[in-house]
Amino acid sequence: MKWISLSDGLLFVLTLTFFVGCGPENTIKKANYNDDTKLSANVIYGTDGRLDVYQTTDDRLKRLADSTVALIRNSDLQASGGGVSIAGKNYGTDLNLCATEKFREQDTAAFCSGSLVGSDLILTAGHCVETLTDCQNMSVVFGFAVKTLGALPKTANASEVYRCKEIIKTVKTSAADFAVIKLDRVVTGHAVLPIRATGDVEQSTSLVVIGHPVGLPTKITTGGVVRSISTDYFTTNLDTFGGNSGSAVFNSTTGFIEGILVRGEQDFESKGSCVVSKVCAEGACRGEDVTKISVARAFIPAISSPPIVVPPVTPPVIASELFSSNSVVAIPDNNVAGIASRLQVTSSVLGRKVIVSVNITHTYIGDLVIKVIAADGTTAVLHQRAGGSAKNLLKSYEVTSSLGKVNVAGVYKLTVQDLAGQDIGNLVSWSVQLK
Repeated sequence: MKWISLSDGLLFVLTLTFFVGCGPENTIKKANYNDDTKLSANVIYGTDGRLDVYQTTDDRLKRLADSTVALIRNSDLQASGGGVSIAGKNYGTDLNLCATEKFREQDTAAFCSGSLVGSDLILTAGHCVETLTDCQNMSVVFGFAVKTLGALPKTANASEVYRCKEIIKTVKTSAADFAVIKLDRVVTGHAVLPIRATGDVEQSTSLVVIGHPVGLPTKITTGGVVRSISTDYFTTNLDTFGGNSGSAVFNSTTGFIEGILVRGEQDFESKGSCVVSKVCAEGACRGEDVTKISVARAFIPAISSPPIVVPPVTPPVIASELFSSNSVVAIPDNNVAGIASRLQVTSSVLGRKVIVSVNITHTYIGDLVIKVIAADGTTAVLHQRAGGSAKNLLKSYEVTSSLGKVNVAGVYKLTVQDLAGQDIGNLVSWSVQLK
């Protein structure tokens, strides 16, 4: 995804001439997320997971989409009767897309995305709204979405269009990138979205992004995960494009906003005489960067409401799987380097019970330190110089709390160190069992 600047030599002409009265302060709805619940511009990782609003049957995701907004330049909006017409460009024609591309019949109109985080506050990317002039030349539009098959949005109700009144805070660096803007009036008919109140997202967390890739009507994209975490942002494999900048990235379990999508991989590439979306294998390419919500949290007022309780999701029944290594390896005496035995785990352990079993012959197990390292680098300590002069170790360890969030299959590694002299032994076998 490439940044889209509002100052790239473009002239914005104010064409909105309608006026809408302010709604009463108490008309804002509170989000009702009692159950489980992608974006800047970019690239497809694996299979394209973008859906129009009408294509999802999950009411939880529809509620999140209902509070997602399109940032549209005033020059592309025009009062028309009792509503507002939206001047978009045909996606397929404008970009010379190949016939295989999804959504090529739709129009693009948004230059960025955002979400409702206060009664009159929108959270977006800092590079979308950098100056007061940027603010004055744009509007926020709710409901720019395909809600029924074939019904493409060409207009909006005047009540669904809000003006940017002021910038509460805008930041654009190579790491943190966010903006909080205040609207011209309190929003009615849409729920304020919940944000993570403390801490930050964790590795391998499952994600959902909702926004306007390439300026298209709202797209809901599931199946993302956290790839890596930096100080002010984290990187994901979300299927996003330019125009998704500013989109809220949600925790798929809690429904809370974990961050704002801000930058990523190049979006398109040529294929013969036309253009296609760039496709990367899962885990490949640079990934998509998301500014952590904790960076912007201080500028978003807390919403006074009861705690949101997410009921546990009953996972599908999966048969127990056992992966084992029976290669005997001698454990060097009094050697900090120790040994490492590897085995291939072909399933994700996410949400499953994880049991690691070891069979070690040794004349003094109090010398030993034993660890298991998952495919993503997550480590669990099994044995830490316990047992004193006892001989041999034939034991199973449940490490669900340490490894149960690992969302990738791959090579698991067992390390064994003997950290004292005289006694010796062998790793006879070990296994990873998933239940």
